This record gives sequence, structure tokens and C-alpha cells, in this order.
Amino acid sequence: MATTVEYIRYRIALDDQPAFEDAYRKAAESLAAAPECIDYELAHCQEEQDRYILRIRWTSVEDHLQGFRRGEHFPAFFGAIRPYVSSIEEMQHYLTTDVVGTGKAAGQEQL
Repeated sequence: MATTVEYIRYRIALDDQPAFEDAYRKAAESLAAAPECIDYELAHCQEEQDRYILRIRWTSVEDHLQGFRRGEHFPAFFGAIRPYVSSIEEMQHYLTTDVVGTGKAAGQEQL
């Protein structure tokens, strides 16, 4: 069964990055508590230092849009990240495919 993956791409000025990451640490509490959210990850681009991508796996696009966004955890989530909504460059849902695997370095990555 395919999983819905939401990608949100941000462009954040260098001076705003510590506050942006703090906002997502706060927003992550709501994601972690939401039954519609499988997992999430915020990544910072190495080549273009003003870019971030947030990846959220949802149980379905309907669960995200009708469940989470209308549920009890969304107000706190949105309140935390509201200052950065205008910095979104892309926000899309994707379905996973059966092309998936692990590389030789799996389990050896540095956090």
C-alpha cells in the first residue's frame, strides 16, 4: 500500500534559521501527537544554505487534509510555523512507489 508523503520546501534567510528550526521543534510536538502522522524529518540543504525540506509521511492525503488539518493538533502546529508560511516554495503530496531499499552504509549514518 502506498504511503502519502508531503514535501514542503522552504527558503529561509540565514539570520532566521535558528528561529525557524526552533519553530519546527515546537511544531514537531503536534506532529508526533497526531494519529495521522507516520513520521517527519526537516532537512537543511548543504549546497544552498537558505533551503530546507520538510518531509512528512501521512497515513493518507485525506487523513492529512481532513483529519490533521481539522483536528486538535493543527492549531498548535500552524501557530508555531505561521511566520514561515510565506517562505514556502513548494508544498505537495506524493505517493510512494515500490522502488525502495537500503544502501550498503545503512545503519552507519552519522546523526
